[in-house]
Amino acid sequence: MEKIGQSNAAALLSQQVSGARYFFLNLAPRRADLFVLVMGGREHCNPDYLNSRRNFPFYVLEYVVSGQGSVTLDGKAHPLGPGVVFVSAPATRCEIHTDPNDPMEKYFLAVAGPEVPARLRRCGVPVGRVRQLAAHAEVTSVLEDLVREGQRSGALARRICAVLFELLLLKIEDTSSLAPHASEPAREAFLCCKALIDAQAERFATLEEIAKAAGVEASSVCRWFRRYQGTSPYQYLLRRKMNLAAEHLVEHGGLVKEVAQRVGFADPYHFSRAFKSVHGVAPRDLLRYRRAD
Repeated sequence: MEKIGQSNAAALLSQQVSGARYFFLNLAPRRADLFVLVMGGREHCNPDYLNSRRNFPFYVLEYVVSGQGSVTLDGKAHPLGPGVVFVSAPATRCEIHTDPNDPMEKYFLAVAGPEVPARLRRCGVPVGRVRQLAAHAEVTSVLEDLVREGQRSGALARRICAVLFELLLLKIEDTSSLAPHASEPAREAFLCCKALIDAQAERFATLEEIAKAAGVEASSVCRWFRRYQGTSPYQYLLRRKMNLAAEHLVEHGGLVKEVAQRVGFADPYHFSRAFKSVHGVAPRDLLRYRRAD
């Protein structure tokens, strides 16, 4: 993979972030490259984050995982929150702010080539547009795979990332069928609640907390999940928590009680019972599958 010097990094990457993870695949794409992934990463915005750019060398797709903020694209402002994706072109006047009280965490992917606008338009995120995606957890999972694989060295890194990037675009395109119509305010409200759980499952413990964060009635949240998800909001929240717990156990190991606390369970025995009810195995049993990276 290509190396990048400090001077170039300052021009390409924001300095107002913390805990960032970046990868660099091809910072000098050829003229013959019609559609190529250049670089990307995941950033946690500092409270004073402000990114203002124009004449950037690449197209940039950005996806908000958590937090709140806003983006102005060629003079038009849009709110940002979990599950929102947008694309800027090299000539786009793009200014991104974060809410200092709820800083954003987001992924970005830089892309180059003459086929980029058409391909992004086909998957439903044309340049200069902002979209709220429905399958937040699924999209985040693919993006996380991209960052992880992009950071690995090896002859196949570019090809693996190219496949994952195409999977990401297909996943975004697939969510178009889940997007709410103007005549479906209930579905739009459901998707907002679902996105909250997908992005911040660790902080929620009850239906009432979810409803309060979304600014709606708890009975409405329950009704929407039964209608559109086929399950209760608590069951959806529980499965999301247990998936996060399983990921942590496999990736990092550690004590079961520590993982329980990470996903909001004060009682490790209650956590273990919930984990087994979802995954069919106890948390301790999963530790033997931990990666040896």
